[in-house]
Amino acid sequence: MMLNITETTGQFLDLLIRDCQPQKILEIGTSNGYSTIWLARAASQCNGKVVSVDFQAWKTELARKNLQAAELSQYVQLHTGDAAEFLSKCTPSEFDFIFLDADRKEYADWAPLLFRTLRMGIMVVDNATSHLAELSDFRAFVDKQDDLDSLVLPIGNGQLVIRRRLHDIS
Repeated sequence: MMLNITETTGQFLDLLIRDCQPQKILEIGTSNGYSTIWLARAASQCNGKVVSVDFQAWKTELARKNLQAAELSQYVQLHTGDAAEFLSKCTPSEFDFIFLDADRKEYADWAPLLFRTLRMGIMVVDNATSHLAELSDFRAFVDKQDDLDSLVLPIGNGQLVIRRRLHDIS
C-alpha cells in the first residue's frame, strides 16, 4: 500500500512551484513517485529539476517507471539511500524548494541539514495535521529559529509551509 499525497496537496505543490519558480527542488520520500510527478510537472514549466530521495530501492524503481509513463523522467534525478547521508553530502543552499514526506520521526534530526541545504526558499512538510505528534520535535526546532516563518495550511493532510524570513534591507 502506498501512502500518497492527496490530489489537493499535489495541486497546491504545483501552484506553489509555478509561482515561486524554483530551479532545484528536493523531495525526501519518493515512494511510488506520485508526488514526484506533481513536482516534476510543475518544474517542467519553470525549467526546474527535482532531486528525489527514498530509502527503499523497490520504491525508487517503481517511481522511475511511473515517471517514464508520465513522460517526466528528464526533470527528475532519483536517489536511493539514507536521507541524512544524502543531505550531509549536499552543498549549502543547494535547493530552492524542499518537499518533505518521509519518516516523520527523523525530521528533527535532519532539520539542521535540511535548512543548511535550503537557499532563500520554501519547505513544505506533508501530514502537518494528520500526524501532529510525530512532527512536534521538528516544529519545536523550526519555532526556535529566528530566521524562519511557518504556518500550517489545511490542505490534504495539512501542509507545514516554512520559509526563511526576509530581512529588512532598508
